[in-house]
Amino acid sequence: MGNSALYEDLIKGYDKQLDHSGVSGERLAKRLHALSEIGYTEPGGIKRPGLSNEEKQAKQLVRSWMEEAGLSVREDGAGNVFGSLPGRSAGPAIASGSHVDSVPNGGNFDGPLGVLSALEVVEAWKSVGFVPEKPYEVVIFTDEEGSRFNSGLTGSRAMTGDITEQEMNQLRDYNGEGLEQVLDTYGSSLDGFRKSVRNLSELELFAEVHIEQGKKLEQENQPVGIVSGIAGPAWMEVKFSGQAGHAGNTPMIGRTDSLVAAGEFVSRLPQLPPAISETAVATVGKLDVSPNGINVIPEQVVLHVDARDIHKEPRDMLVERIRSLAEEVADKHGVSVSLQQNTSITPVPIAEELQQEIAAVLEEQGIVPVRIPSGAGHDAMIVGRHIPVAMLFVRSKDGISHNPKEWSSLSDCVHGVHALKAFIESRMAKS
Repeated sequence: MGNSALYEDLIKGYDKQLDHSGVSGERLAKRLHALSEIGYTEPGGIKRPGLSNEEKQAKQLVRSWMEEAGLSVREDGAGNVFGSLPGRSAGPAIASGSHVDSVPNGGNFDGPLGVLSALEVVEAWKSVGFVPEKPYEVVIFTDEEGSRFNSGLTGSRAMTGDITEQEMNQLRDYNGEGLEQVLDTYGSSLDGFRKSVRNLSELELFAEVHIEQGKKLEQENQPVGIVSGIAGPAWMEVKFSGQAGHAGNTPMIGRTDSLVAAGEFVSRLPQLPPAISETAVATVGKLDVSPNGINVIPEQVVLHVDARDIHKEPRDMLVERIRSLAEEVADKHGVSVSLQQNTSITPVPIAEELQQEIAAVLEEQGIVPVRIPSGAGHDAMIVGRHIPVAMLFVRSKDGISHNPKEWSSLSDCVHGVHALKAFIESRMAKS
């Protein structure tokens, strides 16, 4: 789908009865379309790397809409944009938003939908003359996807102070440029980036709307769902070492074939997560065989395991089971094994009280609440280490994401806006 057709495709089949309480599906469609023209790639996708000119243009366009809606807008040294609306009373704000950068040749909904949904809440309030009880902020985070530095969530980590000085110095982009040089080109500075750390007592809650990037809502035939938690990945490097030999001259008995051991490990791995938790997953996504010759018994296999769950205890238990499986398989096949854990990100569970509040909001809209764990990372995962967060998923066609075919119908997107708006209003009513 080319971007020229995005608006027409969105508006086609839209249920206009969803235009109520100040929310406008047409406005949302026009804005998704306008963003789709920035960084457009020929197959109908988007290329807007973090801290690029394209990401900056997208932010500037949304900033202009924020200002038209009456928000006071500021940008920090990391490029994060905050549009603020005062409430009847002072105090910590409720914030909502996402990102506008993309993976190379990505889709039109991942990120922008969350930003525009948060802004549509303001537009709706403005059109009906509603003044929120508490301050409200619309947020655009910088470089969520990580296609710039192969290390994502840059803006949210800068805001929360979760990027170390060492990492700032080590980051290199696809041109070999460091963070300081990239920021200078963007119009900021490393010093400005350091100063983007925010006093998080200014925020009471962060709520993010995002496309599901999965098929659960499609299977359940519901437009919007509740995120029950954001999985934290643990990445492990597993190295099986045997002995190389000639594939023709070495008898089968007595071989120490590292790939045979690795093969059993890979085939048995999927049995581990379901035995621990219904939200746990484990994947081998990368495997290197050495010497990798057609007529050579593999001497060494290095594979990488990605293990995740939305709760830390079962995730850590899964890591231990993976370790035990690797040792058992190595012992069985007479090879040695070493394991190294390279990454361990703490999962972020969503508070049960917030999930129930969203469920009540969805039921009022005639939507059956479906709870879905998020296997992917989001800005809410970073912010959720410091303050309460909530997330809503909007149905994804065929579960496709990070792809020009990424699609959520306008009716589903507007259902998401109504759910976000009602949830924020219910939160604001609480003291």
